[in-house]
Amino acid sequence: MHSSRRNFMKSAAVAAAGLTIVPNHVMGSRLGHTAPSDKLNIAGIGVGGMGRRNLANMKTENIVTLCDVDWSYAAKTFSDYPAAKRYKDWRKMFDEMGKSIDAVMVATPDHTHAGVTAHAITLGKHAYTQKPLTHSVYESRLLTNLAKKYKVATQMGNQGNSFDWCRTVSEWIWAGAIGEVTEVHAWTDRPIWPQGLQKPKEQMSVPATLDWDLFIGPAAKHPYHSVYTPWNWRGWWDFGTGALGDMACHIMDPVFWALDLKYPTKVIGSSTLCNIYSPPHAQIVTYTFPERKARGKVKMPGVKVYWYDGGLLPSRPEELADGEMMGDENGGIIFIGTKGKIMTGCYGMNPTLLPISKMKGFKQPSPSIPRVPGGNGNIWDTDAHEQDWIRACKEPASSRKESSSHFGFSGPFNETVVMGVLAVRLQGLQRELQWDGENMKFTNISPTDKIRIVTVDDFKVIDGDPRFDRKFADFNASEMAVEWIRHTYQNGFELPPMPA
Repeated sequence: MHSSRRNFMKSAAVAAAGLTIVPNHVMGSRLGHTAPSDKLNIAGIGVGGMGRRNLANMKTENIVTLCDVDWSYAAKTFSDYPAAKRYKDWRKMFDEMGKSIDAVMVATPDHTHAGVTAHAITLGKHAYTQKPLTHSVYESRLLTNLAKKYKVATQMGNQGNSFDWCRTVSEWIWAGAIGEVTEVHAWTDRPIWPQGLQKPKEQMSVPATLDWDLFIGPAAKHPYHSVYTPWNWRGWWDFGTGALGDMACHIMDPVFWALDLKYPTKVIGSSTLCNIYSPPHAQIVTYTFPERKARGKVKMPGVKVYWYDGGLLPSRPEELADGEMMGDENGGIIFIGTKGKIMTGCYGMNPTLLPISKMKGFKQPSPSIPRVPGGNGNIWDTDAHEQDWIRACKEPASSRKESSSHFGFSGPFNETVVMGVLAVRLQGLQRELQWDGENMKFTNISPTDKIRIVTVDDFKVIDGDPRFDRKFADFNASEMAVEWIRHTYQNGFELPPMPA
Protein backbone atom coordinates (compact mmCIF):
# COMPACT_ATOMS: atom_id res chain seq x y z
CA MET A 1 0.00 0.00 0.00
CA HIS A 2 2.76 2.44 0.82
CA SER A 3 4.43 1.64 -2.50
CA SER A 4 1.16 2.30 -4.28
CA ARG A 5 0.83 5.71 -2.61
CA ARG A 6 4.39 6.64 -3.60
CA ASN A 7 3.69 5.64 -7.17
CA PHE A 8 0.43 7.58 -7.07
CA MET A 9 2.07 10.82 -5.94
CA LYS A 10 4.83 10.40 -8.52
CA SER A 11 2.18 9.96 -11.21
CA ALA A 12 0.37 13.07 -9.97
CA ALA A 13 3.53 15.15 -10.28
CA VAL A 14 4.19 13.90 -13.82
CA ALA A 15 0.62 14.56 -14.87
CA ALA A 16 0.60 18.06 -13.42
CA ALA A 17 3.75 18.91 -15.33
CA GLY A 18 2.26 17.48 -18.50
CA LEU A 19 -0.68 19.82 -18.21
CA THR A 20 1.47 22.84 -18.88
CA ILE A 21 4.38 21.80 -21.04
CA VAL A 22 3.53 18.68 -23.06
CA PRO A 23 0.88 18.51 -25.81
CA ASN A 24 -1.89 15.99 -25.09
CA HIS A 25 -1.27 13.85 -28.13
CA VAL A 26 2.39 13.48 -27.20
CA MET A 27 1.47 12.22 -23.73
CA GLY A 28 -0.90 9.66 -25.21
CA SER A 29 -3.78 10.81 -23.01
CA ARG A 30 -6.21 13.70 -22.84
CA LEU A 31 -5.08 15.02 -19.48
CA GLY A 32 -8.24 16.98 -18.85
CA HIS A 33 -9.08 18.09 -22.40
CA THR A 34 -11.07 16.17 -24.97
CA ALA A 35 -12.10 17.30 -28.43
CA PRO A 36 -15.89 17.82 -28.66
CA SER A 37 -16.18 14.96 -31.13
CA ASP A 38 -14.57 12.47 -28.70
CA LYS A 39 -16.07 10.53 -25.84
CA LEU A 40 -14.71 10.97 -22.34
CA ASN A 41 -13.16 8.03 -20.53
CA ILE A 42 -14.86 8.18 -17.13
CA ALA A 43 -13.93 6.42 -13.90
CA GLY A 44 -16.73 5.76 -11.42
CA ILE A 45 -15.60 5.86 -7.76
CA GLY A 46 -18.28 4.86 -5.26
CA VAL A 47 -20.80 3.18 -7.53
CA GLY A 48 -23.15 1.18 -5.32
CA GLY A 49 -25.74 3.87 -4.58
CA MET A 50 -26.27 7.30 -6.18
CA GLY A 51 -23.14 6.73 -8.24
CA ARG A 52 -24.99 4.15 -10.30
CA ARG A 53 -27.62 6.72 -11.28
CA ASN A 54 -24.96 9.29 -12.12
CA LEU A 55 -23.11 6.84 -14.37
CA ALA A 56 -26.35 5.93 -16.14
CA ASN A 57 -26.71 9.62 -16.96
CA MET A 58 -23.16 9.60 -18.34
CA LYS A 59 -23.71 6.59 -20.62
CA THR A 60 -23.03 8.75 -23.69
CA GLU A 61 -19.36 8.42 -22.70
CA ASN A 62 -16.99 5.50 -22.08
CA ILE A 63 -17.20 4.11 -18.53
CA VAL A 64 -13.73 2.56 -18.44
CA THR A 65 -13.19 1.66 -14.79
CA LEU A 66 -15.22 1.25 -11.60
CA CYS A 67 -14.02 1.49 -8.00
CA ASP A 68 -15.92 0.57 -4.85
CA VAL A 69 -14.89 -0.79 -1.46
CA ASP A 70 -17.96 -3.07 -1.35
CA TRP A 71 -18.20 -5.32 -4.38
CA SER A 72 -21.49 -6.82 -3.24
CA TYR A 73 -23.18 -3.40 -3.01
CA ALA A 74 -21.61 -2.39 -6.34
CA ALA A 75 -22.54 -5.63 -8.14
CA LYS A 76 -25.45 -4.13 -10.11
CA THR A 77 -23.23 -1.35 -11.43
CA PHE A 78 -20.50 -3.84 -12.31
CA SER A 79 -23.05 -5.73 -14.40
CA ASP A 80 -24.06 -2.48 -16.15
CA TYR A 81 -20.48 -2.05 -17.46
CA PRO A 82 -18.96 -5.53 -17.79
CA ALA A 83 -15.96 -4.28 -19.76
CA ALA A 84 -14.93 -1.74 -17.10
CA LYS A 85 -11.93 -2.72 -14.99
CA ARG A 86 -12.77 -3.07 -11.28
CA TYR A 87 -10.92 -1.78 -8.22
CA LYS A 88 -11.43 -1.36 -4.49
CA ASP A 89 -8.65 1.20 -3.91
CA TRP A 90 -8.89 4.38 -5.98
CA ARG A 91 -5.16 5.01 -5.51
CA LYS A 92 -4.32 1.73 -7.22
CA MET A 93 -6.82 2.58 -9.94
CA PHE A 94 -5.04 5.86 -10.67
CA ASP A 95 -1.65 4.12 -10.60
CA GLU A 96 -2.72 1.59 -13.19
CA MET A 97 -5.38 3.43 -15.22
CA GLY A 98 -4.48 7.09 -14.80
CA LYS A 99 -3.37 7.72 -18.37
CA SER A 100 -6.60 6.34 -19.81
CA ILE A 101 -8.95 8.34 -17.55
CA ASP A 102 -10.24 11.78 -18.52
CA ALA A 103 -12.76 12.37 -15.77
CA VAL A 104 -14.05 10.94 -12.50
CA MET A 105 -17.48 10.56 -10.95
CA VAL A 106 -17.15 10.45 -7.15
CA ALA A 107 -20.06 9.18 -5.05
CA THR A 108 -18.29 7.69 -2.04
CA PRO A 109 -19.40 8.49 1.56
CA ASP A 110 -18.96 12.15 2.51
CA HIS A 111 -15.71 11.73 4.44
CA THR A 112 -13.82 10.46 1.38
CA HIS A 113 -15.16 12.88 -1.25
CA ALA A 114 -12.34 15.39 -0.85
CA GLY A 115 -9.40 12.97 -0.87
CA VAL A 116 -10.50 11.21 -4.04
CA THR A 117 -11.52 14.40 -5.83
CA ALA A 118 -8.47 16.45 -4.85
CA HIS A 119 -6.01 13.85 -6.08
CA ALA A 120 -7.97 13.36 -9.30
CA ILE A 121 -7.80 17.09 -9.98
CA THR A 122 -4.02 17.16 -9.45
CA LEU A 123 -3.82 14.49 -12.16
CA GLY A 124 -5.72 16.79 -14.51
CA LYS A 125 -8.98 14.87 -14.32
CA HIS A 126 -12.34 16.56 -14.57
CA ALA A 127 -14.48 15.87 -11.49
CA TYR A 128 -18.16 15.28 -10.83
CA THR A 129 -18.54 14.88 -7.05
CA GLN A 130 -21.72 14.11 -5.19
CA LYS A 131 -23.18 16.40 -2.59
CA PRO A 132 -22.22 17.43 -0.01
CA LEU A 133 -19.09 18.30 -1.92
CA THR A 134 -16.95 17.61 1.16
CA HIS A 135 -17.18 16.60 4.79
CA SER A 136 -15.40 19.72 6.13
CA VAL A 137 -15.00 23.43 5.47
CA TYR A 138 -11.29 23.21 4.67
CA GLU A 139 -11.84 20.43 2.16
CA SER A 140 -14.37 22.59 0.28
CA ARG A 141 -11.89 25.48 0.09
CA LEU A 142 -9.19 23.08 -1.11
CA LEU A 143 -11.31 21.68 -3.96
CA THR A 144 -12.37 25.18 -5.00
CA ASN A 145 -8.76 26.33 -5.25
CA LEU A 146 -7.46 23.14 -6.89
CA ALA A 147 -10.13 23.30 -9.59
CA LYS A 148 -9.11 26.88 -10.33
CA LYS A 149 -5.41 26.01 -10.44
CA TYR A 150 -5.71 22.94 -12.67
CA LYS A 151 -8.47 24.39 -14.87
CA VAL A 152 -10.57 21.24 -14.93
CA ALA A 153 -14.33 21.07 -15.40
CA THR A 154 -16.17 20.37 -12.14
CA GLN A 155 -19.70 19.80 -10.89
CA MET A 156 -21.20 19.10 -7.47
CA GLY A 157 -23.99 16.52 -7.69
CA ASN A 158 -26.84 18.76 -6.58
CA GLN A 159 -28.82 17.99 -9.72
CA GLY A 160 -31.56 20.53 -9.06
CA ASN A 161 -29.00 23.23 -9.84
CA SER A 162 -29.31 22.45 -13.57
CA PHE A 163 -33.08 22.80 -13.60
CA ASP A 164 -35.15 25.78 -14.57
CA TRP A 165 -36.64 26.30 -11.10
CA CYS A 166 -33.47 27.76 -9.57
CA ARG A 167 -33.24 30.20 -12.43
CA THR A 168 -36.90 31.16 -12.24
CA VAL A 169 -36.67 31.94 -8.51
CA SER A 170 -33.56 34.06 -9.07
CA GLU A 171 -35.15 35.98 -11.93
CA TRP A 172 -38.25 36.75 -9.87
CA ILE A 173 -36.18 38.08 -6.97
CA TRP A 174 -33.81 40.05 -9.19
CA ALA A 175 -36.85 41.63 -10.88
CA GLY A 176 -38.11 42.83 -7.48
CA ALA A 177 -41.18 40.56 -7.35
CA ILE A 178 -41.13 40.52 -3.53
CA GLY A 179 -38.87 43.50 -2.85
CA GLU A 180 -35.76 43.12 -0.70
CA VAL A 181 -35.40 39.65 0.83
CA THR A 182 -34.59 39.80 4.56
CA GLU A 183 -35.50 36.30 5.73
CA VAL A 184 -35.55 32.79 4.25
CA HIS A 185 -36.78 29.48 5.67
CA ALA A 186 -35.70 26.13 4.16
CA TRP A 187 -36.62 22.65 5.36
CA THR A 188 -36.47 18.96 4.48
CA ASP A 189 -38.25 15.75 5.50
CA ARG A 190 -34.85 14.12 6.09
CA PRO A 191 -33.40 12.17 7.80
CA ILE A 192 -34.96 9.02 6.37
CA TRP A 193 -32.14 6.93 7.87
CA PRO A 194 -31.33 6.27 11.57
CA GLN A 195 -29.72 9.13 13.52
CA GLY A 196 -29.13 9.97 17.17
CA LEU A 197 -27.38 6.61 17.50
CA GLN A 198 -25.03 5.22 20.10
CA LYS A 199 -21.80 3.46 19.24
CA PRO A 200 -22.60 -0.23 18.67
CA LYS A 201 -21.27 -2.67 21.25
CA GLU A 202 -21.62 -6.04 19.56
CA GLN A 203 -18.86 -7.49 17.40
CA MET A 204 -19.39 -8.39 13.76
CA SER A 205 -17.26 -10.04 11.10
CA VAL A 206 -16.39 -7.98 8.04
CA PRO A 207 -18.17 -9.30 4.92
CA ALA A 208 -15.79 -10.92 2.45
CA THR A 209 -16.80 -8.48 -0.30
CA LEU A 210 -16.05 -5.34 1.76
CA ASP A 211 -12.65 -3.77 2.35
CA TRP A 212 -13.40 -2.17 5.72
CA ASP A 213 -10.05 -0.38 6.01
CA LEU A 214 -10.65 1.38 2.68
CA PHE A 215 -14.16 2.34 3.79
CA ILE A 216 -12.72 3.92 6.94
CA GLY A 217 -10.16 5.75 4.78
CA PRO A 218 -8.90 8.92 6.54
CA ALA A 219 -11.31 8.65 9.51
CA ALA A 220 -10.57 7.21 12.94
CA LYS A 221 -10.56 3.43 13.10
CA HIS A 222 -13.81 1.68 14.06
CA PRO A 223 -14.59 -2.01 14.35
CA TYR A 224 -16.88 -3.08 11.52
CA HIS A 225 -20.63 -3.07 12.11
CA SER A 226 -23.47 -3.27 9.61
CA VAL A 227 -25.02 -0.11 11.09
CA TYR A 228 -22.35 1.96 9.30
CA THR A 229 -22.65 0.79 5.69
CA PRO A 230 -24.13 0.64 3.17
CA TRP A 231 -26.01 3.96 3.09
CA ASN A 232 -26.47 4.37 6.86
CA TRP A 233 -23.08 6.10 7.08
CA ARG A 234 -25.02 9.38 6.67
CA GLY A 235 -26.11 9.03 10.31
CA TRP A 236 -22.57 8.99 11.74
CA TRP A 237 -20.42 12.10 12.23
CA ASP A 238 -17.20 10.36 11.17
CA PHE A 239 -18.59 9.43 7.76
CA GLY A 240 -21.53 11.71 7.01
CA THR A 241 -23.04 15.11 7.70
CA GLY A 242 -26.61 14.19 8.62
CA ALA A 243 -29.72 15.69 7.08
CA LEU A 244 -28.19 19.17 6.75
CA GLY A 245 -25.27 17.97 4.63
CA ASP A 246 -27.43 15.61 2.64
CA MET A 247 -30.22 17.99 1.64
CA ALA A 248 -29.16 21.62 2.18
CA CYS A 249 -26.96 21.40 -0.92
CA HIS A 250 -30.22 20.81 -2.80
CA ILE A 251 -32.74 22.96 -1.00
CA MET A 252 -30.59 25.97 -0.11
CA ASP A 253 -29.14 26.10 -3.63
CA PRO A 254 -31.79 28.53 -4.99
CA VAL A 255 -31.27 30.66 -1.87
CA PHE A 256 -27.53 31.03 -2.50
CA TRP A 257 -28.08 31.66 -6.17
CA ALA A 258 -30.92 34.18 -5.92
CA LEU A 259 -29.44 36.16 -3.03
CA ASP A 260 -25.76 36.13 -4.15
CA LEU A 261 -24.66 34.65 -0.82
CA LYS A 262 -21.17 33.61 0.14
CA TYR A 263 -19.93 33.41 3.74
CA PRO A 264 -22.23 34.03 6.71
CA THR A 265 -20.96 36.12 9.61
CA LYS A 266 -22.94 34.40 12.37
CA VAL A 267 -24.50 31.00 12.97
CA ILE A 268 -26.33 29.23 15.76
CA GLY A 269 -27.66 25.69 16.00
CA SER A 270 -30.12 23.86 18.22
CA SER A 271 -31.33 20.28 18.11
CA THR A 272 -32.71 17.27 19.84
CA LEU A 273 -30.13 15.45 21.95
CA CYS A 274 -26.76 15.58 20.20
CA ASN A 275 -24.03 13.06 20.96
CA ILE A 276 -20.39 12.57 20.00
CA TYR A 277 -21.12 9.84 17.45
CA SER A 278 -24.27 10.60 15.49
CA PRO A 279 -26.26 13.62 14.24
CA PRO A 280 -29.44 14.51 16.12
CA HIS A 281 -32.92 13.45 15.07
CA ALA A 282 -33.93 17.05 14.31
CA GLN A 283 -32.23 20.43 14.21
CA ILE A 284 -32.54 24.12 13.39
CA VAL A 285 -29.63 26.20 12.12
CA THR A 286 -29.79 29.97 11.71
CA TYR A 287 -27.28 31.70 9.43
CA THR A 288 -26.79 35.47 9.29
CA PHE A 289 -25.38 36.90 6.05
CA PRO A 290 -24.14 40.46 5.55
CA GLU A 291 -25.38 42.97 2.99
CA ARG A 292 -24.34 42.23 -0.60
CA LYS A 293 -24.11 44.27 -3.79
CA ALA A 294 -27.48 45.21 -5.29
CA ARG A 295 -28.87 43.30 -8.26
CA GLY A 296 -29.83 46.17 -10.52
CA LYS A 297 -32.49 48.13 -8.66
CA VAL A 298 -33.03 45.42 -6.06
CA LYS A 299 -30.96 45.80 -2.91
CA MET A 300 -29.47 42.79 -1.14
CA PRO A 301 -29.63 43.68 2.57
CA GLY A 302 -28.43 41.46 5.41
CA VAL A 303 -30.50 38.31 5.55
CA LYS A 304 -31.19 35.49 7.98
CA VAL A 305 -31.51 31.97 6.56
CA TYR A 306 -33.17 29.34 8.74
CA TRP A 307 -32.71 25.59 8.17
CA TYR A 308 -35.01 22.90 9.62
CA ASP A 309 -34.94 19.10 9.41
CA GLY A 310 -36.21 15.99 11.19
CA GLY A 311 -39.86 17.07 10.92
CA LEU A 312 -39.35 20.58 12.26
CA LEU A 313 -40.96 23.32 10.17
CA PRO A 314 -41.07 27.11 10.05
CA SER A 315 -44.22 28.92 11.08
CA ARG A 316 -46.96 28.47 8.53
CA PRO A 317 -47.39 31.61 6.36
CA GLU A 318 -50.66 33.37 7.03
CA GLU A 319 -51.12 33.75 3.26
CA LEU A 320 -51.60 29.98 2.83
CA ALA A 321 -55.22 28.88 2.80
CA ASP A 322 -56.33 26.04 5.03
CA GLY A 323 -55.47 22.73 3.40
CA GLU A 324 -52.75 24.16 1.15
CA MET A 325 -49.42 22.38 1.57
CA MET A 326 -46.40 24.35 2.69
CA GLY A 327 -43.70 23.42 0.16
CA ASP A 328 -44.13 19.79 -0.85
CA GLU A 329 -43.80 16.39 0.81
CA ASN A 330 -39.97 16.52 0.61
CA GLY A 331 -39.36 20.07 1.85
CA GLY A 332 -39.40 23.61 0.59
CA ILE A 333 -38.32 27.25 0.80
CA ILE A 334 -40.08 30.45 1.81
CA PHE A 335 -38.48 33.78 0.82
CA ILE A 336 -39.78 36.74 2.82
CA GLY A 337 -39.35 40.13 1.19
CA THR A 338 -40.39 43.68 1.92
CA LYS A 339 -43.18 43.41 -0.69
CA GLY A 340 -44.25 39.78 -0.51
CA LYS A 341 -43.28 36.13 -0.29
CA ILE A 342 -42.21 33.31 -2.59
CA MET A 343 -42.77 29.66 -1.69
CA THR A 344 -41.22 26.67 -3.45
CA GLY A 345 -41.08 22.93 -3.00
CA CYS A 346 -37.95 20.84 -2.53
CA TYR A 347 -35.12 21.75 -4.95
CA GLY A 348 -36.88 25.09 -5.50
CA MET A 349 -39.57 23.30 -7.50
CA ASN A 350 -42.84 24.93 -8.55
CA PRO A 351 -42.25 28.45 -7.19
CA THR A 352 -45.29 30.55 -6.41
CA LEU A 353 -46.04 33.93 -4.97
CA LEU A 354 -48.02 34.00 -1.72
CA PRO A 355 -50.90 34.09 -1.54
CA ILE A 356 -51.12 31.74 -4.52
CA SER A 357 -53.91 33.90 -5.96
CA LYS A 358 -51.25 36.52 -6.78
CA MET A 359 -50.01 34.30 -9.60
CA LYS A 360 -53.10 35.13 -11.66
CA GLY A 361 -51.96 38.68 -12.37
CA PHE A 362 -48.22 38.09 -12.13
CA LYS A 363 -46.22 38.98 -15.23
CA GLN A 364 -43.13 36.80 -15.06
CA PRO A 365 -39.87 38.47 -16.08
CA SER A 366 -38.24 37.35 -19.30
CA PRO A 367 -35.66 34.59 -18.74
CA SER A 368 -32.21 36.12 -18.29
CA ILE A 369 -30.23 33.10 -17.06
CA PRO A 370 -29.29 30.53 -19.72
CA ARG A 371 -31.12 27.23 -19.30
CA VAL A 372 -29.47 23.82 -19.28
CA PRO A 373 -30.85 21.46 -21.96
CA GLY A 374 -33.20 19.02 -20.28
CA GLY A 375 -33.56 21.24 -17.23
CA ASN A 376 -37.33 21.59 -17.52
CA GLY A 377 -38.20 17.91 -17.08
CA ASN A 378 -38.68 15.49 -14.21
CA ILE A 379 -35.67 15.72 -11.93
CA TRP A 380 -35.23 11.93 -11.86
CA ASP A 381 -35.85 11.35 -15.57
CA THR A 382 -33.20 13.55 -17.11
CA ASP A 383 -29.43 13.58 -17.45
CA ALA A 384 -29.25 17.39 -17.59
CA HIS A 385 -26.82 17.90 -14.68
CA GLU A 386 -24.36 15.20 -15.72
CA GLN A 387 -24.49 16.18 -19.38
CA ASP A 388 -23.90 19.83 -18.55
CA TRP A 389 -20.66 18.74 -16.86
CA ILE A 390 -19.70 16.48 -19.78
CA ARG A 391 -20.21 19.40 -22.13
CA ALA A 392 -17.88 21.54 -20.01
CA CYS A 393 -15.27 18.76 -19.88
CA LYS A 394 -15.04 18.77 -23.67
CA GLU A 395 -14.50 22.52 -23.98
CA PRO A 396 -11.01 24.06 -23.82
CA ALA A 397 -10.31 25.66 -20.45
CA SER A 398 -9.58 29.00 -22.12
CA SER A 399 -13.09 29.27 -23.55
CA ARG A 400 -15.08 26.91 -21.33
CA LYS A 401 -18.54 27.80 -20.15
CA GLU A 402 -18.45 26.43 -16.62
CA SER A 403 -21.02 23.83 -15.65
CA SER A 404 -23.91 25.00 -13.53
CA SER A 405 -22.64 23.90 -10.10
CA HIS A 406 -18.90 24.13 -10.74
CA PHE A 407 -16.68 24.24 -7.68
CA GLY A 408 -16.23 28.01 -7.96
CA PHE A 409 -19.90 28.24 -6.92
CA SER A 410 -20.54 25.01 -5.07
CA GLY A 411 -17.31 25.10 -3.05
CA PRO A 412 -18.16 28.25 -1.05
CA PHE A 413 -21.78 27.12 -0.87
CA ASN A 414 -20.77 23.77 0.60
CA GLU A 415 -18.50 25.52 3.12
CA THR A 416 -21.56 27.20 4.57
CA VAL A 417 -23.58 24.00 4.66
CA VAL A 418 -20.98 21.99 6.57
CA MET A 419 -20.12 24.94 8.81
CA GLY A 420 -23.77 24.78 9.90
CA VAL A 421 -23.14 21.21 10.96
CA LEU A 422 -20.53 22.57 13.38
CA ALA A 423 -23.01 25.05 14.83
CA VAL A 424 -25.12 22.11 15.97
CA ARG A 425 -22.13 20.21 17.34
CA LEU A 426 -21.00 23.31 19.25
CA GLN A 427 -24.43 24.34 20.56
CA GLY A 428 -23.35 23.52 24.12
CA LEU A 429 -21.38 26.77 24.12
CA GLN A 430 -24.72 28.56 24.51
CA ARG A 431 -23.95 31.40 22.11
CA GLU A 432 -24.31 32.61 18.56
CA LEU A 433 -21.01 31.83 16.90
CA GLN A 434 -19.11 34.50 14.97
CA TRP A 435 -17.71 33.15 11.69
CA ASP A 436 -14.72 34.50 9.75
CA GLY A 437 -15.36 32.87 6.38
CA GLU A 438 -12.22 34.07 4.64
CA ASN A 439 -10.02 32.53 7.33
CA MET A 440 -12.31 29.57 8.10
CA LYS A 441 -12.56 30.05 11.84
CA PHE A 442 -14.92 30.96 14.68
CA THR A 443 -13.78 34.14 16.38
CA ASN A 444 -15.65 34.00 19.69
CA ILE A 445 -14.48 30.64 21.04
CA SER A 446 -11.70 31.12 23.58
CA PRO A 447 -8.81 28.67 24.09
CA THR A 448 -10.24 27.72 27.49
CA ASP A 449 -13.89 27.20 26.51
CA LYS A 450 -15.20 23.74 27.31
CA ILE A 451 -18.09 21.87 25.76
CA ARG A 452 -19.95 18.92 27.27
CA ILE A 453 -21.08 16.27 24.81
CA VAL A 454 -23.11 13.12 25.43
CA THR A 455 -21.06 9.94 25.15
CA VAL A 456 -23.54 7.40 26.57
CA ASP A 457 -27.34 7.54 26.53
CA ASP A 458 -28.83 4.24 27.64
CA PHE A 459 -32.34 3.53 28.88
CA LYS A 460 -33.69 0.33 30.42
CA VAL A 461 -36.72 -0.74 32.44
CA ILE A 462 -35.71 -2.90 35.41
CA ASP A 463 -38.38 -4.35 37.70
CA GLY A 464 -40.87 -1.90 36.27
CA ASP A 465 -38.71 1.17 36.96
CA PRO A 466 -37.04 3.33 34.30
CA ARG A 467 -33.26 3.48 34.55
CA PHE A 468 -31.43 6.24 32.70
CA ASP A 469 -27.71 6.17 32.07
CA ARG A 470 -26.64 9.38 30.35
CA LYS A 471 -22.98 10.33 30.52
CA PHE A 472 -21.11 13.38 29.31
CA ALA A 473 -17.49 14.16 28.56
CA ASP A 474 -15.83 17.58 28.54
CA PHE A 475 -13.87 18.68 25.48
CA ASN A 476 -11.86 21.78 24.65
CA ALA A 477 -14.26 23.64 22.35
CA SER A 478 -11.59 25.52 20.43
CA GLU A 479 -9.65 22.35 19.67
CA MET A 480 -12.79 20.51 18.60
CA ALA A 481 -13.81 23.38 16.31
CA VAL A 482 -10.39 23.41 14.64
CA GLU A 483 -10.54 19.63 14.12
CA TRP A 484 -14.06 19.75 12.69
CA ILE A 485 -13.20 22.62 10.34
CA ARG A 486 -10.11 20.80 9.06
CA HIS A 487 -10.03 17.10 9.80
CA THR A 488 -6.82 15.32 10.69
CA TYR A 489 -6.37 12.65 8.02
CA GLN A 490 -5.40 9.24 9.41
CA ASN A 491 -4.34 5.77 8.25
CA GLY A 492 -1.83 7.04 5.69
CA PHE A 493 -4.34 9.10 3.69
CA GLU A 494 -3.36 12.67 2.83
CA LEU A 495 -4.69 15.70 0.98
CA PRO A 496 -2.67 17.66 -1.60
CA PRO A 497 -1.47 21.04 -0.29
CA MET A 498 -3.67 24.12 -0.58
CA PRO A 499 -2.65 26.12 -3.68
CA ALA A 500 -0.98 29.43 -2.89
